[in-house]
Amino acid sequence: MSDAVTLEPGIRRLRAPNPSAMTFTGTNTYILGTGRVAVVDPGPPDEAHLDAILAALAGETIEAILVTHAHLDHSALAPALSARTGTPVLAYGDAAAGRSPAMQALSGLAGGEGVDRAFRPDRCLADGEVVGGGTWSAVALWTPGHFGNHLSFATGNAILTGDVAMGWSSSLVSPPDGDLSAYLASCARLARRGARILYPGHGDSVCDPAERLAWLVAHREERTRQILAALRAGPSTARSLAERIYDDLSPALLPAAMRNVLAHLIDLTKKNRTEPLDPLGSDCRFQLV
Repeated sequence: MSDAVTLEPGIRRLRAPNPSAMTFTGTNTYILGTGRVAVVDPGPPDEAHLDAILAALAGETIEAILVTHAHLDHSALAPALSARTGTPVLAYGDAAAGRSPAMQALSGLAGGEGVDRAFRPDRCLADGEVVGGGTWSAVALWTPGHFGNHLSFATGNAILTGDVAMGWSSSLVSPPDGDLSAYLASCARLARRGARILYPGHGDSVCDPAERLAWLVAHREERTRQILAALRAGPSTARSLAERIYDDLSPALLPAAMRNVLAHLIDLTKKNRTEPLDPLGSDCRFQLV
């Protein structure tokens, strides 16, 4: 059981015991305020983590449970925490909310890794809506890309960025839940806010937000150049492109890399730079236009 760490006045963090190649050291659960508080991203369905949250908040009142997005490692504990405390769950919407028309058209595409399909918030938050309580307040910022229903939460000059902007890794963008066009727009939106610090869903705080967000965009642009260069040799699938481009990647992470490449290919197809030769799917071949 981990103890809450105070990151700055009014913001504490607990780390869920779910480290992995995809979650790094575990999911970060944040507490906003003191006395009367909000819990952001309760985390995975882990009884020990639920006990840790309740122990950290002994004598305090949870006024809201905020969820950045409907991946199991962020949202799945919300119903249990809500049931124990009588606190409403607030989010942008269910697991299908916020998808672009292009991603809705791909709803039959295999994917959806780690999606909390049972997730249903008690109240949906609108983009830009301000929520708050006794000693805390936050602005809900719709930041899709990693996930259609993804929210970031701005509080003061800090932003809780969920899985959009992390310091330890770039984000997974896995269609149809992930949308590369939306992801790049969300990075640009976060950059425009000029935050002092970012508190991500995994890993440590990001103390150089502008530099980090610029790197995340540049990383995607470089990946796009690599994909286009590889396609000059002829049509290819996302998997074969990933095997060539991610040549030093652990085999265990290849499926995630393939999903990222597929996201780039779909984005390039929307921009008329590539075209599919088969029905869109994991084994679809793409070629340059």
